[in-house]
Amino acid sequence: MSQYVKFNNVSKYYKMGDQKISALDHIGFEIGQGEFCVIVGPSGAGKTTLLNILGGMDSCDEGSVYLDGREISRLNDRELTSYRRYDVGFVFQFYNLVQNLTALENVELASEICKDPLDAAEVLREVGLGNRMNNFPAQLSGGEQQRVSIARALAKNPKILLCDEPTGALDYITGKNILQLLHDTCRQRNQTVIVITHNQAIVPMADRVIQVKNGTVTDMRLNENPVPISQIEW
Repeated sequence: MSQYVKFNNVSKYYKMGDQKISALDHIGFEIGQGEFCVIVGPSGAGKTTLLNILGGMDSCDEGSVYLDGREISRLNDRELTSYRRYDVGFVFQFYNLVQNLTALENVELASEICKDPLDAAEVLREVGLGNRMNNFPAQLSGGEQQRVSIARALAKNPKILLCDEPTGALDYITGKNILQLLHDTCRQRNQTVIVITHNQAIVPMADRVIQVKNGTVTDMRLNENPVPISQIEW
C-alpha cells in the first residue's frame, strides 16, 4: 500500500511560563492510501495535537509532515487555509452543525466551498439519511447528527478524513453504527480514514494501529486480519 501520510521526526512544544512542554516528541509514522487507521492513547498523549497538525490547524516546531507527496508543514497561512478547505474532511466528537439549517443545507454549506464536491443529497442518502434531509439538527438523534457531520465532511471530496473521538458522545450501539459507516466509507471510496480515540477496544478493526503515549509513538503495527465491527465489544 502506497505511503500517503508521513510524519518525519515531528516535534511540537508549548510554553508555560519559563517551561517548555513537549506535546509531540520526534514522532514518525506512515499511513497508506485507503487505510483505516486508528491512533490510540490516553488523554493527554498528544493525539489531538497530532491530528491538528495533519489537519493544518496547527504547525509543528520540528520535522516534516506530508500528505500525498505534498509537504504541508511548509505551507504558509494562506496555503493552509486552502489545504483545510479542499483536502481535509473533519469529524469531531461534537457535531458542530448549524442549528438553523436543515441536514441538507448543512452538507451543502461545506460542498459550496470546494473545488470538486460530491452531491450533498446523494451523500446524505449514502449515510442513511435520505428521509431526514429536511430535518433540523434539533429534530435528529445524536447518531443522525453525527451522520450529517460525516456526510458534510465527505461532500467536500477530501483526500483524507480525520475523526477525533467520533463516537465519544454516542451510546454503544450508535457508536458501533458510526464506526461501521466510517469503515464502509474507507472501503467503498478508497478513502484514507484516521480515527483518534482513547478506546482500545476499537483497535482490532483497524488496518493500521498507531499507539501514542506521552507525545511519542510507542507502537505501530499493521493488522493483517481486521476484526468486523459487529464482533467488537466495549
